[in-house]
Amino acid sequence: METIVFRNVLPHVFGQSGFDSSDIWQKDVTFRRGHRYLIEAASGKGKSTFCSYVMGYRHDYSGEVLFDEQDARRLGIAQWSAIRQRSVSCLFQDLRLFPELTAYENVDIKNRLTRHKSRQEIELWFEQLGLADKLHAKAGKLSLGQQQRVALMRALAQPFDFLLADEPVSHLDEANAQVMARLVSQEAEHQGAAVITTSIGRRLPIDYEHILYL
Repeated sequence: METIVFRNVLPHVFGQSGFDSSDIWQKDVTFRRGHRYLIEAASGKGKSTFCSYVMGYRHDYSGEVLFDEQDARRLGIAQWSAIRQRSVSCLFQDLRLFPELTAYENVDIKNRLTRHKSRQEIELWFEQLGLADKLHAKAGKLSLGQQQRVALMRALAQPFDFLLADEPVSHLDEANAQVMARLVSQEAEHQGAAVITTSIGRRLPIDYEHILYL
């Protein structure tokens, strides 16, 4: 996938409100593979809604979301499954881990579908993110910062052309945010992928080419 286009998109929840100050809502904006985007917004302006539209979990909007000029609303179940496994990955703000599974199992459940990484590569991620001793700990017993790092690894355990990260460092200290940034940059560069992150203030510390405001 080379492009994701938002064409005059407006969430229904906003009614007919004008968004002259937004770079995305009610505008035509193109996200291109290989670039780095930061979406800044105050709480309640639609950052998580934006991610849900890209992932196809919600369609409550006017306008069009296009993948390589194909209307997202016209995609079938099999097409969406392929996109989520091979083209677009997401680190959700609410993390969406399985609390009864271990930290490693939460990553491996994605990797079994994609066969993208070896166990050794995943265990190296755990070491780099300071979680080597949490490999077999239940995800529900981890701190929010630890869970956020596990959710990142799960998001990286697949091929992608676009990586979405919704407030990815909200629970991390600066040191762990820097490690996360290095992993994201390395994986994105290796795959020639785009990175799209959202922020209400604290940014994932990578070099952004485009900064947009909701």
